[in-house]
Amino acid sequence: MNRCLLLSFLLMLFMNANAQKVFSVEYSNQADVKVFVVDYANQADLHVYKVGYANQTGKNDGKWFFVEYANQAEKKVYFTDYANQADVKIFFVEYANQAKWVKKEKQHFFY
Repeated sequence: MNRCLLLSFLLMLFMNANAQKVFSVEYSNQADVKVFVVDYANQADLHVYKVGYANQTGKNDGKWFFVEYANQAEKKVYFTDYANQADVKIFFVEYANQAKWVKKEKQHFFY
């Protein structure tokens, strides 16, 4: 019985691990990841496209859906004021096909 419960929990955990539902928190100590929005695409680690619906989110590919409540999010992000405070620098793109990781070594922040 305990094995079944543990297996079910792990399966659910890994199924949602790639989701990109994010919530913007007010304080940095509440965040899973600290991000900074850069002015130019070539400065970014990740190009982000904001999707309109939760079912359009990607699998750690930069397609984000901002949820209304923290308990709906897989990742809580804090938008920093300075680039040197951030774990990941992002740039918001206009089209979904532009969303991607530029520096793949930072992908682990969103798993």
